[in-house]
Amino acid sequence: MITHSKLINRWAKPAIFILALLPFAALLWDGYTDALGAEPIEAISQRSGDWILRFLLLTLTITPLRRISGWNELVRLRRMLGLFAFFYACLHFLNYLVLDQGLDLAFIMEDVIEHKYVLIGFSSFLLLIPLALTSTNAMIRRLGGRRWQKLHRLIYLIAIGGVVHYYWLVKSDIREPLLYAVLLAILLGYRWYHHWSRTMSGAAQNGQINPTLQNIVGANSFAHKGNPVKDN
Repeated sequence: MITHSKLINRWAKPAIFILALLPFAALLWDGYTDALGAEPIEAISQRSGDWILRFLLLTLTITPLRRISGWNELVRLRRMLGLFAFFYACLHFLNYLVLDQGLDLAFIMEDVIEHKYVLIGFSSFLLLIPLALTSTNAMIRRLGGRRWQKLHRLIYLIAIGGVVHYYWLVKSDIREPLLYAVLLAILLGYRWYHHWSRTMSGAAQNGQINPTLQNIVGANSFAHKGNPVKDN
């Protein structure tokens, strides 16, 4: 019998790993065949930036999917998706440092100071580094579960920073950054509602809220019972 755990480890993880590398392979191929267009540096920046946001949103989607489906094994995919967000962030950052700015540190610092979209993008990348470095099981044990979870809540700030970076970067067509903003708002709104309902459920059990609100909260508290997996 194929369990959820075996399905994730044998099929989902390898498939997602291969699929997640396809955008990078496409970039390499397009660069090799001179198919990146008239402005290849901008093309690399645009495509890698899009995949950073997509993988960040996919990472944030895992928890709602797990709660809704009750399939706790989905959490096994979160680390891989987050690391691919970091991978494309490194590609995006190196493209800016090396190809766009030619490693001219003075000009880079001037660019960071003068352009707020560069500053917030730079800051978001720096915040992503400790999350990638502490993604191993050994680091989770070293930090302790609670401190590790607090650190990895930075992903919310990073995702917001990424969307704002994209919004400030574009000059006319803001449809794509707005789409990312809406998707992120939905995911963050779900988390806020989940946190609020858990808080109210705990208060209801302690008799700290009125009966009417207690009935409302009780209707939503079933999702929190029997769930051993903690969230970021």
